[in-house]
This record gives sequence, C-alpha cells and structure tokens, in this order.
Amino acid sequence: MLAREALNRALLARQGLLERVRMSPERAVERFGGLQTQYAPSGYVGLFSRVDGFVRDDLTAALTSGRVVQAWVMRCTIHMVSRADYAPLTAAVRLPRRGYWMRLHRTHPEERFVEASALVRRRLTDGPATQAELTAALTDAGLDRALFPGTQLWTDMVRIPPAGTWHKPRAHVYGLAGDLLPGPVPEPGDVVAAGEELLVRRYLRAFGPAAATDVARYAGVTVGTIRAVLSRLDLRRFRDEEGTELFDLPRAPLPDPRVPAPVRFLSNFDAALLLGHASRAGVVPAECRDRVFHRSIPQSVPTVLVDGHVAGSWRVTDGRVVVEPFTQLSARQAREVDAEAERLTAFRED
Repeated sequence: MLAREALNRALLARQGLLERVRMSPERAVERFGGLQTQYAPSGYVGLFSRVDGFVRDDLTAALTSGRVVQAWVMRCTIHMVSRADYAPLTAAVRLPRRGYWMRLHRTHPEERFVEASALVRRRLTDGPATQAELTAALTDAGLDRALFPGTQLWTDMVRIPPAGTWHKPRAHVYGLAGDLLPGPVPEPGDVVAAGEELLVRRYLRAFGPAAATDVARYAGVTVGTIRAVLSRLDLRRFRDEEGTELFDLPRAPLPDPRVPAPVRFLSNFDAALLLGHASRAGVVPAECRDRVFHRSIPQSVPTVLVDGHVAGSWRVTDGRVVVEPFTQLSARQAREVDAEAERLTAFRED
C-alpha cells in the first residue's frame, strides 16, 4: 500500500520536481510524459523547473530542428513531444480521439471532416500555412471553417516554429509532419500496438504509480484499451489508501515520503497538476483547488509548490515574478519562495 505522501514524492521525483535532472529537451519531454503547451511558454517554465542548466534557447533550437514537435497528441491537446515519440503516440490515440471528436460535433458528419482534411493536406503540400489561411481555404471550398480543428485528427499536422515558441507563443502556423521531420512518418496501422505500449510506459515513468483510469484520462482513450495494454506489460502492482490498484514500471523511483521537497514554480496547464495522478498524490490541496482551476480561469493559474503541494500562485509584474501565497508560509519557506522567484525572473530575462 502506498500512502498519499509516498505517491506525492514519487510524482515529484519522476517529474524532476524533487531534484532537477540534466538532459536534453527531447529526452526531457519523453521522461516527463510530454509537455502540455496550449500556451507555449509554459513548456519553457516547465523545463526550467525540471532540468538543471536549462536555458530558453535549448528548447527553441529543439523545436526549430524538429527534435521536439508540437502538435495535437493526447486528449486532443497541444503537446510538445520528441520526434521519435510523435508517430507512435499519435497513432495510439488517433481513432479514440476521432470518436470523441465526432460525439462532440454531431452537426458535421465524418465525411465532412475527411473532405476538409484532404483539402488542408493539399494546401500544406505547398508549404506551411497559418490557421487563417487554412480556414479561408475551407470557406472558399464551401466548407464550414469550424471543421478546421478536427482536421488534425485525419492529418499528420504539426506547428511550425517560430510559431509556438517563447517569443511567438501563438502556435498558429501549421505544416505537414513529413515536411518538418526528416525521414518517413510511419503509417498509423504499423505502430498502434507499439504506440499504446509506449504511451503507457511514458505515462508511468512520468506520473506513476497510477490506476488504469489515470492512464486512460491522460491519453484520451478507453479504460478497456488501457487495461489490455497493462496486461501485456511486466509491471509492479500496488494499492493506494482507498484500495485502488496501481501499476508501475519495474525499478521506477519510489522515494522515501519524508524526503524534503524544494520550492518549484509551475506555469499554466502544467501536467503535474492535472488529471488523476495530481489528485491521488494530493498536489493541489482541496482548499486551493478553486484558486487554481475555475471556469473563469480555464487555462489554470501559474502555481508555486511548497513541500510538494500548491501553496500559492505567481504572476509577472513589471518584469518580476510576484507570488501570492494561499497559505501562511514559515520564514524559511518564504525565503525559499523568494529565492526561486528571483531565479525564475532571471530566466525570463535571459
């Protein structure tokens, strides 16, 4: 049985939030289960808090060279993933994502999405295009511009830098994956099973130990699909305090729950705060939840972790990182928060 604090420290360790790790951006996005980046600078702040010696140009260079790719992957959500992971992870979630999308958009039959996707692909064979240009191509052909987001489920489409980087955070320029990524992009049918297994391993390495439902929510696929994949893998099994069965990779880190956790700053949409693993590990205390996630702030707020739990939010005012504590901090904790805020300010000014 793993108590909540044990799961908390396991999550922090695997996310590089217990101790920063030294690795390249492409290895980092693999280790941390992808970076959720509807707001591109969140990925940069996420790596600042997780990777020792990270500077902004490291990630921008990886995106520009195609070593890190930004596209719809898990949950129909923009993620930064490595070039090697893009094809198998996309293939693993493609069909379930289409089903989900069609249930949400019943006014348009699937044939319309297929037609719109073919048009978008033809347009992108001439080179990258902005979202405005692609939606204009749809309307010129007599198709509803609202079809455009869903075309990403029928087309291997990626964001093209410098769009979606620190200095140009709006990821609104698109290109075909095969044009950005050297070498062929494997066909989905060739990699679905392997992609599902890679997805589960990536999740457990980044967020485990976890329940089958946790993995399913992260991926945007059914629990039945995940249970089938789990049955094929050689895994450790645990239970949490409520008796839920948890799965984990062999030899994945399980730190002592009494290990001190340093102050860390996280940005909008950081995956360490989202989904089942965050609830199971108690990262966001119940009394703080409405101050982090609310209908009036759908992007979530940038947060401060103190001893492995959300203890405040932060914002940038006149170029400096300013913290709003949610709870009373000790004098030592306040000094650590101030010191980390200074480091983040310097990182933003770099």
